[in-house]
Amino acid sequence: MKTKILNYLAVIGTIIGMISCSDEDLQTPLESNEVAPQQVSDVSVENLPGKAKISYRLPEDQDLLYVKAEYTLANGREMVVKSSYYNSTMLLEGFAGEESNEVEITTVNRSEKESEPVKVTVNPLKAPIYDVFETIESGAAFGGLYINAENPDREDLALLLMEKNDLGDWVINPFSVYTKTDEIKRTIRGYDTIPREFAITVRDRWLNYTDTLFTTIKPLFEEAIPTPYKGIKLPNDAPRHNSTPLDGLWDGNLMNWAGVYLTQGTYTENLHMFTFDLQVEAKLSRIVIWDYPEYFNGRTYYYKGCMKKFEIYGASELDTSGDLSSWTLLGTYEETKPSGLPYGQQNNEDYETALAGFSWEIPADMPKVRYIRIRNLENWEGGKSLAIGELQVYGNTKF
Repeated sequence: MKTKILNYLAVIGTIIGMISCSDEDLQTPLESNEVAPQQVSDVSVENLPGKAKISYRLPEDQDLLYVKAEYTLANGREMVVKSSYYNSTMLLEGFAGEESNEVEITTVNRSEKESEPVKVTVNPLKAPIYDVFETIESGAAFGGLYINAENPDREDLALLLMEKNDLGDWVINPFSVYTKTDEIKRTIRGYDTIPREFAITVRDRWLNYTDTLFTTIKPLFEEAIPTPYKGIKLPNDAPRHNSTPLDGLWDGNLMNWAGVYLTQGTYTENLHMFTFDLQVEAKLSRIVIWDYPEYFNGRTYYYKGCMKKFEIYGASELDTSGDLSSWTLLGTYEETKPSGLPYGQQNNEDYETALAGFSWEIPADMPKVRYIRIRNLENWEGGKSLAIGELQVYGNTKF
């Protein structure tokens, strides 16, 4: 019996040994070529904003696996970029720009043997974040401040809003702007109407930073106009979807059927409108609208009946005829998708932006109103119907 047990243990040990050897074999190159590959040749450099495009001629070596570039950014970050033997170019990124950087280019074969490096100097142009910084506009908004900027190349960046803590140190606001959209328009709220110091800087994903913009802003007073509002049916308002009542717009349900509001898609007599009564007169600052996300690839915004182009009207007295000539146009608006992706596609930024609600600003010179009409000009599908999950009106009832 003891002999059988010993034989059994010996077999198990052999199997474990074979497995261990197999693991070790997997960690080493499948080939063993001790001859280093030849270098790349005819290297040329195209300097771009924050980047450098390297072009080269590959050596005639059938054992070649890839080309590697190594360089160090101004902030000390070491970078390695690899390009397969199918390519004769590579893009080096992360530079702050307007300074010389040395790059070492090596070829690597299937045995992970490297050639001697070819050293080239790149002089990337100024990184895009500096142009974004020059376009920053900020100022007082209702309940906070706005930050606008232009990012035409859709760089992945952050506009960091900073405030001083109790120790007087600058700290980053967690609601800073992280985006790849081309037109940055963001309002950060939740502040009292007292002057506050803010600082704004732009950072890219390689941790390059611009200079810092310092500003003192006194937020404007606003309050949420309390719900429930009161739905009104005027003669030229579009009929509602049979399952969605108008008061679904202020029931606290952002997206779930049937606590949302849709107009009938078959109605074609007029542009789709709906009307409601705030039940109090107010100087409006904005209306936040949460679109209805359709059940498509999960939940999808910027789709079907979600409003793309629309108008908001207001009146202090109600004209029951429905004639828009007696109403004041408070603003014309167009919804944009941060990512710029095609219809029916969205990324995480698109989803999170819509889920947070779109805040449509009312110009400060508009008159006080009590009644609101929203008229859809075009939905994301190209039609007229509208689909809204929830809305909330903000302003000042103590004007």
